[in-house]
Amino acid sequence: MRIDDVRRHVTAPLTSPAFPPMVPRFTDREYLNIVYRTDVDALRAVVPEPLRIDEPLVRFEVMRMGDVSGYGPYTEAGQAIPVSFDGEQGEYLHAMYLDNSQAIASGREVSAYPKTVGAPRLYAEGGALIGTLDYGTLRVATATMGYQHHELDRRAAEAQITVPTYMVKIIPGYDGTPRVQELVRTEITEVVVKEAYTGPARLQLFHHVLAPVADLPVLEVVSASHIRTDLTLAPVKPVFDYLKEGS
Repeated sequence: MRIDDVRRHVTAPLTSPAFPPMVPRFTDREYLNIVYRTDVDALRAVVPEPLRIDEPLVRFEVMRMGDVSGYGPYTEAGQAIPVSFDGEQGEYLHAMYLDNSQAIASGREVSAYPKTVGAPRLYAEGGALIGTLDYGTLRVATATMGYQHHELDRRAAEAQITVPTYMVKIIPGYDGTPRVQELVRTEITEVVVKEAYTGPARLQLFHHVLAPVADLPVLEVVSASHIRTDLTLAPVKPVFDYLKEGS
């Protein structure tokens, strides 16, 4: 393989890349979102500067990807924290757990999504929409919402899922110190909201040392939504360099 051939690759193994070199389109992505109030000191311990916390809120999400070009169906769960940066309201992606190794690799390497392995599920049962997250054999989250109790305005639903999102991208050098350490920004584009509902909801989080979702405890459930949509993820852009700015 010639040098120019190597340069055309974005990931290894060179003869069988860990993920496809493409921008995926998400069709029938189904969300269960539960926004809850948490301990403000717990938030301050995990949200990196220069992001600012306005209210002590967290959005727990379970997303079932009906079809994703290049990846196929999979399920993902995680926590997003409402923040602001330079006066813009958005969310900090704190942790994401999913069951697709290609999506984990591409999300971490190409962008900066804080993805790791997990076993989330999203399904309807007995009049409830149920989202769960297991890490190994242990349950770490159970979310329930009344199934399609009230329609949610589709513009409001779109506004919920299209706020700018911030992540920290870290690439270590060969000596173990960061070679890249940036705050990056992305957003969801080309959105088509197909269905949107709201209703009563509950959320339980359980302690696990390798999936510490319960470190942001549930004090009060604020709102919930169930949304089905098509969308595309925009490329990330760096907005702050930790190796060059601030102290």
